[in-house]
Amino acid sequence: MSTVLVIGAGGVSSVCVHKMAMNKEIFSDIHLASRTKSKCDSIAASVKERTGEDVATYEIDAEEVPAMINLIRKIQPSLVVNLALPYQDLPIMDACLEAGVDYLDTANYEPKDEAKFEYKWQWAYHDRFKEAGLMALLGSGFDPGVTSVFTMWLKKHKLKTIRQLDILDCNGGDHGQAFATNFNPEINIREVTAPARHWENGEFVETPAMGKKVEFDFEAVGQKNMYMMYHEELESLAKFNPELERARFWMTFGDEYIKHLTVLQNVGMTRIDPVRYQGKDIIPLQFLAAVLPKPETLGETTKGNTNIGVIATGEALDGSGEKTFYINNICSHEAAYEETGNQAVSYTTGVPAMIGSAMVVTGKWEGDGVFNMEEMDPDPFMDMLNDHGLPWQVKELDGPVDF
Repeated sequence: MSTVLVIGAGGVSSVCVHKMAMNKEIFSDIHLASRTKSKCDSIAASVKERTGEDVATYEIDAEEVPAMINLIRKIQPSLVVNLALPYQDLPIMDACLEAGVDYLDTANYEPKDEAKFEYKWQWAYHDRFKEAGLMALLGSGFDPGVTSVFTMWLKKHKLKTIRQLDILDCNGGDHGQAFATNFNPEINIREVTAPARHWENGEFVETPAMGKKVEFDFEAVGQKNMYMMYHEELESLAKFNPELERARFWMTFGDEYIKHLTVLQNVGMTRIDPVRYQGKDIIPLQFLAAVLPKPETLGETTKGNTNIGVIATGEALDGSGEKTFYINNICSHEAAYEETGNQAVSYTTGVPAMIGSAMVVTGKWEGDGVFNMEEMDPDPFMDMLNDHGLPWQVKELDGPVDF
């Protein structure tokens, strides 16, 4: 039984709070805060209708550290769950340190003015959290998050070492829009348009954004083009699996998405530097995000499945030589919407946020300092994935990937 404070009121937060309310024996008292209280109130109303549980709501600017500290001290949660924008990670961590409460997020810190995805800013908090006797758990979404847990489960149960790793993120859903993103448009487009990086022979190798494309046949989706790009879990996976020779991240995009994104880039709408317009500085990408469909509104119209997983090659635990395993989850957009009112991209991040929170507040995962998912025992997390809507499967492949 624990009190939690969730920051942010988008689709991921909605799923997380719904799932927390469905697990009252773990999360006895749920509080939700965001810059826009009306969004919190909408989520709370949906939770009440679907589960009968109450969620307290608040207005907060998460970048205002004193206000965050006051809110935390008022609520006195055992955990703050940060599902706001990645720019806000550090202020929320500062507030948690001052108020003396554990911290969890689903995405690493990003500076507002640079598309830079690195853990260094948050890893620098390790000693302060350790000295305070507090825990900060980073990246408890799907990717990052479940993909790292998948990898470490394979390393615990199937492989002694991992030589090659490929993370495959496929969204086979159709939302019926000409162009929309399935999570925060500003974050999504920054991520996609940044240079690709992959880990190879002890260093990161940078290549042009969307420069490498491979066709892959995804179960429950079909043939899709996937593009190599950078994702933050590559950094933590390489750190905690030093034997890795190569690690890559792939994400699928449809031709229409690529076409629209190319046009938007060409006309300057994906820029993150300020542009002077009618006497005011505006960020083109932030303006674009404001006019695009909100991800949390796409649930009702989105049909199809996601298929996200990891393919790992390495030395088998049983001494039988080199083996390759594929571990993945398939999630239905329609089923996610029926349960929580959100599409599967929000669901596949919100459920792991709830599970990671459960790991912390129940003490199944514990420690003083700043931790990544790779440092924790994967087994209880994997059990909860099966029990709470994200069942996984693992199979042995004939050999390493040929792409």
